Amino acid sequence: MVFPHLEYEGPFWNENHLVAGVDEAGRGPLAGPVVAAAVIIEPGSVFTGLNDSKKMTEKARLKLYEQIYKNALDVSVGIIDNIEIDEINILQASVKAMKVALDGLRLVPKHIFIDGNYFTEYDIPYTTIVKGDSTSLSIAAASVIAKVTRDNWMVEKAAQLYPEYGFDKHKGYPTDFHIKAIEKFGHCPIHRKTFLKNIVIKQETLF
Repeated sequence: MVFPHLEYEGPFWNENHLVAGVDEAGRGPLAGPVVAAAVIIEPGSVFTGLNDSKKMTEKARLKLYEQIYKNALDVSVGIIDNIEIDEINILQASVKAMKVALDGLRLVPKHIFIDGNYFTEYDIPYTTIVKGDSTSLSIAAASVIAKVTRDNWMVEKAAQLYPEYGFDKHKGYPTDFHIKAIEKFGHCPIHRKTFLKNIVIKQETLF
């Protein structure tokens, strides 16, 4: 298994520069927001067990979520809801969420490391890294913050408002249970309508 390391952060830390890691959670679900996080960790920090959030257990994510918030120099999140996702598409919504998270940082990093292969113009230099959440410590930290923040929203808000869909179990992802619930009950206000076009649902029209 590949674990995050300091290949990317190290050269900047050696010059006493701060860097930010950025990642998002929630590109694939049929419902709910996309959430991005930007994290600036203190040079030399150690977060035992930190990895791509998707490769961690829920218990491990929650533990590291608390540790990152407690020990990181700066943490910020950006949330773009399902309505805007439908309006501008999920790729642009993900980029916007990342920029909202970056704009919310109190500290100004020298460089930004972003998970993935796509970003758009920003006023701080950045590097996109494919599978960065598995190779960069800062991005891995951001992946945990984004994932847990989104999961908490789906459990504490979405599941309470629309219990029939089981959002607390699948967090909006297209599980068999979720798809069957959509077929039975139709879509609810937090569903991404542009994601439902291949699902036969109760309502005659999505729009």
